[in-house]
Amino acid sequence: MPALTDLLRPFLAHPLSTEQTKQVVTYLDLLLKWNARISLTAVREPEEIVQRHFGESFFAAERAGVAQASTLIDVGSGAGFPGLAMAILAPQTQITLIESRQKKVAFLREVVRTLQLRNISVYAGRAEDSNLKAQIVTMRAVEKFEAALPIAASLTEIEGRLVLLIGASQAETARRSQLSFVWLDAFSIPKSRERMLLMGKRINKRSPDH
Repeated sequence: MPALTDLLRPFLAHPLSTEQTKQVVTYLDLLLKWNARISLTAVREPEEIVQRHFGESFFAAERAGVAQASTLIDVGSGAGFPGLAMAILAPQTQITLIESRQKKVAFLREVVRTLQLRNISVYAGRAEDSNLKAQIVTMRAVEKFEAALPIAASLTEIEGRLVLLIGASQAETARRSQLSFVWLDAFSIPKSRERMLLMGKRINKRSPDH
């Protein structure tokens, strides 16, 4: 496999530190081992995992200003992308991973424990039952996107940002939604034909005076 630094270069404005690079290598090793037993990702090649999962997560983290936020929620974390990967890049940000499937919860907790990430908690349950809110809410590759979108939106604080790693058709769905968000121009994700990063800022819609 080419050097990790080379694989991630298209996605990062600033290279990872030595410690962050070690954490990514350890995380990747755990993911490959667990993926042989339970289905965490359909992507099997380490090089492709680094770019499609880690690279995409880091790309979004830099553009969304995750390191400048105090709190972040990742809805439907699965194998930990983007939320767990973002925690490596932004160790000062308190990140909550929401995942309802217990096998994936076990994997997430194993990675957090092994990497000694102190800025992460794992919520084992459904997002709509969590009563959580954060400055940034992320969502990537979730099933039933149209149903999940308003749930993720409801966890976003006023003036907070919803950060979506999605396909072009889903971006149109988000823009057409009746949610109280101002949507920014989408970013194309490096090394991808159709994937994009869409961000929206939640606004406070006041009811008109009567």
